[in-house]
Amino acid sequence: MYLKSMENAYSLEGKNCIITGGAKGIGLGITTAFAHQGANVAIFARDEASAAKVIEEYNARYKGEFSFYKTDVGNTASCREAVQAYMNDHDRIDVLVNNAGIGTAGPFMDMDEELTDWFECFNIDLHGAARMCYYVLKYMREQKSGHIVNITSNAGEIINKPFLTAYAASKAAFNHFTKCLAAETAPYGIRVNAIAPGFTFSNFSKGIPDEVYKSLCEDIPIDRFAEAFEIGALAAYLAGDISDIVTGAVFTADGGYALQH
Repeated sequence: MYLKSMENAYSLEGKNCIITGGAKGIGLGITTAFAHQGANVAIFARDEASAAKVIEEYNARYKGEFSFYKTDVGNTASCREAVQAYMNDHDRIDVLVNNAGIGTAGPFMDMDEELTDWFECFNIDLHGAARMCYYVLKYMREQKSGHIVNITSNAGEIINKPFLTAYAASKAAFNHFTKCLAAETAPYGIRVNAIAPGFTFSNFSKGIPDEVYKSLCEDIPIDRFAEAFEIGALAAYLAGDISDIVTGAVFTADGGYALQH
C-alpha cells in the first residue's frame, strides 16, 4: 500500500489512536490536532478528572470518539491492563503516541545517593514508552499495520545548561529506541518515528516570567516557543497514511534552537 492521491491524505477519520498523557500540555495539543483530522482518541493517563473534561468537550465538538483509560506508564501491569481494556472495547489500534513524561533538572553529581531522579526519569520517559510499545505491538503485528509516534526532546541531541543529564540521557536513548524499533517492525507494516520538541508552551512552561521567556527566545532563531498544537500537527502527519514511507526518523521541532548548540 502506498500513497496514490492527495485526496484525504491527511485524514485520520476512523483511525483508533492511543495518546499517553493526552489531556495536558503537548499531549492535549496532539489530541486536538488528531480531533481536527477526525480520529478516535483514547487518552491513557493517571489524571481522570482532567481527561474527563477534555473527553466531554471533544465528544460534543468533533466527529471522532474520545475515551479514557486509567494508566500509569511507570507500572508494567497498569500498561498491560489498560491496553487489554482498550482492546476489549475496540477491534484494532492504528496509532500509538507515547507522550507521557516527566522532566528533571540539575547536575548528575548533585542527585541523592539513591539516584532517585535518574531512575524515575528513565522509568517514565523511556521504560514507560517501551511498556506501551510492547503491549500495543502485539496487536499491530497481528494486524500488520500501525503507526507509533514517540515524543522525545531536543535535549536528547544537545547539551543544555542548566544541565538536564537524566532527562537528556533518557531522551537520547528514546531516540535510538525509536530507530531500532522502526527497523524491527517495518516488515509488519508498522512505522515508528519520533518528534523532538524544544521549548513548548505546556505544563512545564506555565507561569514563566516574561524576562525569562525573552531571554530563552534569544537562542531560538524563530524567536518564540512552539505551541502544543504545532507539535500535534506534526504528530498527525506521522500518524496518517501520508507518511507511510517515513520510518525511523526523529523530527526536531524546536524553532532552530538546536542549531545554536
